[in-house]
Amino acid sequence: MWEVLSVKGISFNGWLLAIAASFLLGVAKGGIKGIGAIITTLLAIVFGSKASTGVLMPLLIVGDVFAVLYYNRHAEWAYLKKLMPWMIAGVLIGVWFGKDLPESQFKQGMAIIIFLSVLLMWVADRRKTYQIPDNKIFASIMGSLAGFATMVGNLAGPFSEVYFLALRTPKEVFIGTSAWLFFLTNIFKLPFHIWTWKTINIESLKIDLILLPALLIGLVTGIVMVKVVKQTHFRLLIMILTGLGAIFIFFRN
Repeated sequence: MWEVLSVKGISFNGWLLAIAASFLLGVAKGGIKGIGAIITTLLAIVFGSKASTGVLMPLLIVGDVFAVLYYNRHAEWAYLKKLMPWMIAGVLIGVWFGKDLPESQFKQGMAIIIFLSVLLMWVADRRKTYQIPDNKIFASIMGSLAGFATMVGNLAGPFSEVYFLALRTPKEVFIGTSAWLFFLTNIFKLPFHIWTWKTINIESLKIDLILLPALLIGLVTGIVMVKVVKQTHFRLLIMILTGLGAIFIFFRN
């Protein structure tokens, strides 16, 4: 049985972690990539593995709308056409796989995906000079993995990031194309969270309303950081913290 969320049942420390996650989500949607796994980790610690995906979903869509409006001019539609069908297929597999999965197994699966996400980010950082051909096979593999990961744990970011980094896309193209990719995918996922998994409900939306201001502040912060901050050391710290968070999720009761 999945967690039953309640605004009153969240501790003070839990709210601090959730607010931090919402702020970081805004930063990510503002253009600072590579922090999705730590956002998912923080929310899973507070709300539980599957319930946290329903809390995060509406916040993601708010951030996606902003990102699409702000970075739309940089979107490369050819990449969207290659990735979207495979991401949809991955989402559908994730819906079927996660619908009746016990919480303990869902939790462990999410932790494993987080570990894999961190590994992919690390490999992408170390292999930036390695060119992978822009072909359908690579797009199908990364698109399917991204779709599955985003349905099970809202963790499409690292897989799409590896795809765009491998193809050496300019930063602006990466951000603009990702904005549309995640917006369309999250809209597609929304009905499954409401009616199939039932992770989005009145209580989860109340939590989202409380977290919304932190998201908006993060969006502004992310825009500023894109212009002035180098991500190398920041991403390394995020990967370390995310890996530790995944260990916590995997072993917590």
